[in-house]
Amino acid sequence: MRLSTSITAVTTMSMVMGIALVQGAAHADSPALSSPVPSALSRDCSGLVRIRAFSDDLDKKTLDGVYVGNLSALAVDRGGHIAAVSDESYLYSLDVREKAGTLSAEAMSVAPLTDLNGAAPDSEGLAVDLDGTRLISSETEPSVTRYDRDGTAVEALPVPAALAVAPAGRAVRNQTFEGLTLQPGGRTLVASMEGALSGDETGVVRLQTWQRAGVGKPFKTGAQYGYQADQGLGVVELAPAGDGRLLVLERGFTTDVGNTVRLYLADPRRADDVSGTENLTSDSSARLAPKTLLADLADCPTLGATAEQPQPNPLLDNIEGLAVTGRTAAGRLRILLVSDDNERETQITRLYSLDVALPH
Repeated sequence: MRLSTSITAVTTMSMVMGIALVQGAAHADSPALSSPVPSALSRDCSGLVRIRAFSDDLDKKTLDGVYVGNLSALAVDRGGHIAAVSDESYLYSLDVREKAGTLSAEAMSVAPLTDLNGAAPDSEGLAVDLDGTRLISSETEPSVTRYDRDGTAVEALPVPAALAVAPAGRAVRNQTFEGLTLQPGGRTLVASMEGALSGDETGVVRLQTWQRAGVGKPFKTGAQYGYQADQGLGVVELAPAGDGRLLVLERGFTTDVGNTVRLYLADPRRADDVSGTENLTSDSSARLAPKTLLADLADCPTLGATAEQPQPNPLLDNIEGLAVTGRTAAGRLRILLVSDDNERETQITRLYSLDVALPH
């Protein structure tokens, strides 16, 4: 979603296939629970997360007359490319490469998106299914729609009525399906609400799941889990950790200060199904998904990055997309992040390559 002066917010294939990036606990609610701030000479953002490189290659570029920006989600596609969507209703294919500590990126193709009713979606989340089709969440209704590889809408998934934007449901406008991911095996799809439903505690958001019997079978609504975001932050993206846990990206913005971006590890396997809970709170009897802080990205080294507006770290911008792209030789997750520049001169479309060691 667009983020201005107020607080805002890989598919299964990414866990089993390569990518053209060539290589050369319980509730942790504050950054105080992270590892010590790394030294300026390291590439460590924390004891668990290390930044490898960043790239501004896509910033303020166009392709076939279409602006390459407003990027809100990433997913690993076939052939080692990266699929991306913008909240201006476009689907992109990106060629992203990393070699000798340098990250490069180029937009290869772009296609407009419309839903089954011919309307342009506010496309925020993206997962590439095992058959190559794209599952894309829209924050407008909200909705999750399947598209073919060319961006043609094929089917819409069912969404619980309570998650609809008011007055149809209890969701707040621009605070709905911001994140979307497939768990390994492709049987479980997960979408994250960016903000709380009306009647729920502020900061306690819902993670909606869909289940299916196998690839090609229809998705049906499944369990719903609660997750508590840090104060003033929203949930903007999810990605699979590979073992049932989820990487969760939380983000916020403060005028004259900049962005806050934190990466968490959450475990819905240890949470209760709250689909039948009317008013969800942090102190209710229902167990929320426990989370562990992996890194506050303000603690990453700058790598010489510059910012177009005040930021606690010039490397930061409006980071919104997250994909797991593989593993390092040491078994750490390799992840790719992207920032949404909102097509503004004061913001940057920036890609980030990091690796993550998962705690047990």
